[in-house]
Amino acid sequence: MAPALPGPDGPGPAVHGFLEELRRQGVAVPVGSALLYVEALARLEPAPDALYWAGRATLVHRLEEIGPYDLAFSRWWLRTGDGAGLEEAPPEESVTLATDDPDAPEPPEADADEEQGPEVVLRFSRTEVLRQRDFATLDAGEQAEVNRLMADLRLAGALQPSRRRRPSRRTRGRPDLRRTVRASLRTGGEPVRRLTTEPSTRPRRVVLLADVSGSMEPYSRALVRFAHVAVAARARVEAFTLGTRLTRLTRELATCDPDRALARAAAAVPDWSGGTRLGEALRRFNDEWGVRGIARGAVVVILSDGWDRGEPEELAEQMARLRRVAHRIVWVNPLKASPGYQPLARGMAAALPFVDEFVEGHSLDSLEELARLVAVDDRVRRGTTTGRETTGAVQEDL
Repeated sequence: MAPALPGPDGPGPAVHGFLEELRRQGVAVPVGSALLYVEALARLEPAPDALYWAGRATLVHRLEEIGPYDLAFSRWWLRTGDGAGLEEAPPEESVTLATDDPDAPEPPEADADEEQGPEVVLRFSRTEVLRQRDFATLDAGEQAEVNRLMADLRLAGALQPSRRRRPSRRTRGRPDLRRTVRASLRTGGEPVRRLTTEPSTRPRRVVLLADVSGSMEPYSRALVRFAHVAVAARARVEAFTLGTRLTRLTRELATCDPDRALARAAAAVPDWSGGTRLGEALRRFNDEWGVRGIARGAVVVILSDGWDRGEPEELAEQMARLRRVAHRIVWVNPLKASPGYQPLARGMAAALPFVDEFVEGHSLDSLEELARLVAVDDRVRRGTTTGRETTGAVQEDL
């Protein structure tokens, strides 16, 4: 004789026996799932199919638990012991993947003669997928889409105190004689209201040094495009390229047309996809631009993989000179996103002790994070690995 089914007043003691049978079959039944099953039975009609599917929906959490659940249900409720007599399962849901790209092909239609269950459409954003893709794995069409998305980036340095003062609404502060006298003309020359000024701020200059050597070929065009977006926004951004020599590209990238800017940059850089002498290029930057003023108090962003054909001692010396005048140095390495990467290259290891932030630069998401990092006025950012910490970790591994 089968146990009594739950009545209209709620589940009976047989439900608790069924839960114990499930535990004997190896199905974990948390207290919350058991309470949810009892609540479901209280709202359903007392029928075997309601018992079965209510339990399947609330007590089974993994695919491998379906077999033990069917066996426990047949033994306790149906007294068959072989899992027979269960209601036929409803038709499975058909899952269709769809994208928000209007040019994407339509999903194939289902056969009209085949019985279909409820259709579930899962949509994904092609834009979000491209944001995380490595620049080196993009084809021509995907690179064009990433370039379009990159145009929305904004790169601006953190705010710093300025010598200029601005009008203030407060009554306390440095008197603004010019505005006070001008306002007194409305009251017959009597300065009824004293106007003041307060300190102002301005964004720090950002200096981009992009490596365009042969080892950076998969990333150099994307990084130069990023530099063009920053320069064309009329922010305080200076752009240079590093290779066997140093080339200033601020004037070439100042145009709003990205294709024209990239063509002018390619024509101005004679060592594109050539060798790398980071120490020599940084020495020229320090002598002609950096120490003389362009890097003083600025955020210097070096976009390079750290491979250098020159002497590491020269690179370390020039990085130390740059560190003394710059507000912060951020090194962006596209290879940092590779699994198991360690900065063991001679150039990278020589430069890391003088780097404040060591971040990735292989995708659009990483460049957006770089823009946020440059705009933050703190030297140690939570969740970001500094060059000194990375150097210490590598030395411990060695």
